[in-house]
Parts: sequence; C-alpha cells; structure tokens
Amino acid sequence: MGEGKIYVEKIKDIPQEKLFEKAYQLGLYYERKAHCCAQGTVGALEELFGIEDENLFKASYSLCGGLGNTTKGTCGALSGGAMIIGYIYGRDRKEFDENISNRKASYLSKLLYERFIQEYGSCLCKDVQLKLFGRTFDFWNDEDRIVFDREGGHDDKCPVVVAKVCVWAVEIIRENYDFSLPQEAKE
Repeated sequence: MGEGKIYVEKIKDIPQEKLFEKAYQLGLYYERKAHCCAQGTVGALEELFGIEDENLFKASYSLCGGLGNTTKGTCGALSGGAMIIGYIYGRDRKEFDENISNRKASYLSKLLYERFIQEYGSCLCKDVQLKLFGRTFDFWNDEDRIVFDREGGHDDKCPVVVAKVCVWAVEIIRENYDFSLPQEAKE
C-alpha cells in the first residue's frame, strides 16, 4: 500500500491552481491525441503523478467509449480516474488474499463518481453523449464515428470530460492525503 503513496508526494509542493491547470491540460492533450477517454485519463494522471506503469496504461484501453466502445457502460474517463485512485490507494494482493477491505479506495472512487454525476447526470457514456451532443453515437458504426468527430467529439467534447475527471481525481487524491505525516506513518 505504501508504494502508491510515493506518487502523491510528487504533487505536494505544486500550488493547487497550477496543479489543477496542469491536470486539465494533460487531460485535453491525451484525449485529443489518441482518442481513448480511459487511456487519456490514465496517461494524463500517470504523467502528473510520475507513475510509469505500462501495464496500467495498457489495461485502461478496453474501458474506452463506455467499455469496448459500446457506449453502454461507464464513461472511460471516469473509469480511468477510478483506476488511478485504485492504483494509489487500492488493496494489494496480500490484502486481497486476507480479505482485508479497503474502504478508502472505494470511498475516494465514490467521491469521483458523485462529482461526475453532479456534472453529467449519469456515469454512462451514452448519457454523457446525449448531454453533450443531444444524441448518442454507435462507435461500431463508421458513419456515427465520422459524425462524432465532425461534431467535436475528440476536439472539445470528450477531451473536456477527460480534463475535468483529471482535475477531480487530483483534487480528491490530494485532499485525502495527509502530507503532514512522515512517509513511514503513511504506509
């Protein structure tokens, strides 16, 4: 559990406003660059926290577009934010084997979920699309993907969702970390 805490220490001295702006800009950049909300969120937050885990980044890919681009599951940006919270605060294999609960990781993910719901009214990709575009898209339909892109899907719609989730995740992680304790007490 202590290993993830090291990543939070990396943001300790960055002023809050600058930290949130950097999270927002990285979220925009990653989603615009590679068009995968979950990976955009994970990549931006990995960069911000100094996490270098190719497997975490790779694993996030299938969560894009509401899970496998179905748009019927949880927004990939939200899933990616929860992945990073879990990476930092989640239970490890030993805790799993001993059936030790980790309420902090679940609670912080719940906070992220509630913030997302407050903004978008639903966690489902298709519902977020409906709010942003006034319609939904089928990412497995070539025509729909073209219209999605033409209407700003990867320019100013989904990148903003990713950017906001990045800011919220950073805010939640930072607010719930006790920087005053020595590192040994945090592990």
